[in-house]
Amino acid sequence: MFNPERFIKEQTEKLAAEVDGRTIIGVSGGVDSTVAAILMSRAIGEHLFAVYVNNGFMRKNEDAEVAKTFDATGVRYRIVDASEEFFDSLKGVIDPEEKRKIIGNKFIEIFEREAIGWGAEYLVQGTIAPDWIESGGQLRDTIKSHHNVGGLPSSMKLKLVEPLRDLYKDEVRKVARSLGISVSERQPFPGPALAIRILGEVTPARVEVVREACAIAEEEIEKAAESGKMDVPWQYFAVLLPLKSVGVQGDVRAYGNTVAVRAVESVDGMTAKYMRIPHDVLETISVRITNEIKSVSRIVYDITHKPPATIEWE
Repeated sequence: MFNPERFIKEQTEKLAAEVDGRTIIGVSGGVDSTVAAILMSRAIGEHLFAVYVNNGFMRKNEDAEVAKTFDATGVRYRIVDASEEFFDSLKGVIDPEEKRKIIGNKFIEIFEREAIGWGAEYLVQGTIAPDWIESGGQLRDTIKSHHNVGGLPSSMKLKLVEPLRDLYKDEVRKVARSLGISVSERQPFPGPALAIRILGEVTPARVEVVREACAIAEEEIEKAAESGKMDVPWQYFAVLLPLKSVGVQGDVRAYGNTVAVRAVESVDGMTAKYMRIPHDVLETISVRITNEIKSVSRIVYDITHKPPATIEWE
C-alpha cells in the first residue's frame, strides 16, 4: 500500500543527493506541480526558483490563486505573463496534437529564458504517471501528447527532474495532504490549460468565452455540492465547440456558440465515468451561461465514459 510519509522522506533524500545545482520548476497552481515544488524545496532549499507562466489560457483569477498558494509555502517564485507569445504561436492551429506540442515547446523556451537569469541547471516538472502513459512510447499508443512529455523539445538544455513520475493522481493527493498543501483537493487542470477546451483555433475572444463558461460550471457544481445535492466530481468544466447553432435572444434570431459541460468521477484519471448531475443544477448552469455569455446560444452535457472518450476533449 502506498505510504505518503515514506515517499516524502525517500524522495526528499533522493532529490537532495541527485540535484546539486540551482533549479527552476514550472508551477501551475495545481496539486502536482505544487507538491513537486514543496518536495524540491525541502531537498535543496533556496536553490529552487518557481516560475508560473500565464499563457493566456488560465482559469479565472488564476494569477491571484497561485500567488496566494506560493506566498504560504515560502518558496521563491515569479509570475511571467507570456500570453501574447502563446497566442501568436497558436495562430491558425486547430490540430490538438500540434497545439499540445507548440505549447510544450513554448513553455520550455520561457523556462530556459528564466533559467539563464537564475543560473539554473535543472528543470523540475510535476509530471505524473498518466502523463507519460498517455503520451505513448515503446509499445504504448499515443492517446495525446501531454505538453510536459510529448511537447518537450529535443534541444532542451536543462536537466529534467520529475519527482512524481511514478505516482497516480490519488497518490499525489495523499502526499499533498501529508505535506499540508492547501490545493490538495483542487480538481485537475490540464497543462495546456483552456487551449485544449477550445476545439479549433485559440483566440483571446474564444478563451474568454470558455473561461467564463468554466467558471460558471465550477461555481454552480461546487454550490450544489456544498448544499448536499451532489458530491464534488473528480473533474468538471466547460468546452467551447467549433460549431454554431440557431437560437433566440429576446425576439431576435441568434446564431451562437455551443458549449459542452463535462463532469466525471474517477480515482486516478486513467478511467472515468460521467457524473449524474441533478437536472436542476444542469439547468442553472445552462441558464447562467446563455444569459451571461451573449455569444453562446446552446448548452449540451457530455455523458461519455473514459474509455471510449478521454476526460478532456483534446
